[in-house]
Amino acid sequence: MNTKLFSTLLAVHRYGSMAEAARRLNLTHGGVAQQIRALEQELGAELVRRAGRVVHLTNAGHRILLQAQKIVEEVDSLAAMANADELRGELQLAAGSTVLTHKMADILVVLNSRYPDIRVNLVSGISAEFYGMVENHTLDAAIAIEPSFTLPKSLGWRYLTEEPFFLLTSVRHQGKDPMQLLKDEPFIRYHRGSWVRDRIDIYLKSIGVTPHGNYELASTETIVALVHRGLGNAIVPSSWHLWRQGPDVLTMPLNPVCPARKLGLLWDRGSPRLQLIEAFWDAAAQVYRTHPGSHGLEPVPRLKAEATTDPVTRERVK
Repeated sequence: MNTKLFSTLLAVHRYGSMAEAARRLNLTHGGVAQQIRALEQELGAELVRRAGRVVHLTNAGHRILLQAQKIVEEVDSLAAMANADELRGELQLAAGSTVLTHKMADILVVLNSRYPDIRVNLVSGISAEFYGMVENHTLDAAIAIEPSFTLPKSLGWRYLTEEPFFLLTSVRHQGKDPMQLLKDEPFIRYHRGSWVRDRIDIYLKSIGVTPHGNYELASTETIVALVHRGLGNAIVPSSWHLWRQGPDVLTMPLNPVCPARKLGLLWDRGSPRLQLIEAFWDAAAQVYRTHPGSHGLEPVPRLKAEATTDPVTRERVK
């Protein structure tokens, strides 16, 4: 049986249409439909069904979905092992908007210069979502915030960089006490469910401050814009300056200090694409080491070494 037929089935399921699957696989719409029919004939069951413009799996299709994914992964791992010096294959990766906008292009340039046959599919999102997606194999890896909980042994997390927090405020508050501004002025929060929001809330509780405000937002970029327009203050990571709106905002150090947020690579230790993940890790580590911004990156070992040690999820590389 041609295992590429399973890849086509997975693509139709992932993208919800034969047209989009065809575009992603660089095939014609008719070619995708033909491959699906061939797989259905091989298995003797209807696997997909149309509902308007959307294509979805039948019960039979869902029953074979997990095994089909395993078959495709095993074939990919065989190709990687057979071409150990010429890595090739596909990675499903994710990162937050800051990394995607300001670091990912540099990482992919390094990766492509070393391994031009590694294909990368990127999605954006938030760290709270990435852990479940890596655990259920929707993603191979993600650049994610360090978790506050202990990871299952099947997952690994490795430090890349960190960002301290500051109070972002209007220039009209120049010279004022940051703690008093937190108490007196409107406060703009990150949205509920965000790990950045959780970290900041824990900090505010620890210093006994309960700020008031009307806005909860999902992105640092939008928060910076609102502070720029005078709608309140916010606690933001140091990467806020990537979305600087003009001369009307400034940062103030927090005292006591709000613990920095740490970013690292999250991956599945048992992934059949570990060599590809390791290649991406090496590229990311080089970028953060070479262009760390205001925070340096310490030397980092390879993922293979990590996989043989006790999985301490919150350990910074030393």
